[in-house]
Amino acid sequence: MQPVLLDISALGFNLPALIAQLINFALLLIIFRLILYKPLLRMLDERKQRIQEGLDASDEAKRRLSQTEQEAAREIEKARQEGQGLITQAQQISARIQEEARQGARTEAEQLLTRARGEIQLERDSAIAQLRREFADLTITAAERVIKEELDANKHRRLIEEVLAEAPSVGADGAGRR
Repeated sequence: MQPVLLDISALGFNLPALIAQLINFALLLIIFRLILYKPLLRMLDERKQRIQEGLDASDEAKRRLSQTEQEAAREIEKARQEGQGLITQAQQISARIQEEARQGARTEAEQLLTRARGEIQLERDSAIAQLRREFADLTITAAERVIKEELDANKHRRLIEEVLAEAPSVGADGAGRR
């Protein structure tokens, strides 16, 4: 058997035309590489760099957002604590004001009670004095009728008041002291 050599012309190829086409393709490939491939690679590298910068910026934004959220949480906690402190302080002030108002009311009530007791004492003393005067007048009148003569009213009134002053006084319960 004989090796089979393929005849390129039997396949419908024209060898000089094929070589010319290969040379044209190589030249076209070299021209495209110089004119298009390098600028295309540069453009792709620039785009890759912009995408990487965008990703880096996105990571930085995420980091800043996380940091900002943490700071906001700290500020909120601080504000909550300050608010709680203000509430506590307001409650203490309120309690103090209430206690001061109670103390003021007690003091005022004690003053009113003291004043009322003083007024009652004055009224009592005035009533006792009035009663003594009337008693002295009645005693003089009774003595005049008994003696049937006019007595010195001023002298006898002074004498009766001295006797009454020496007599036991009436206590707070209305009973005389002995």
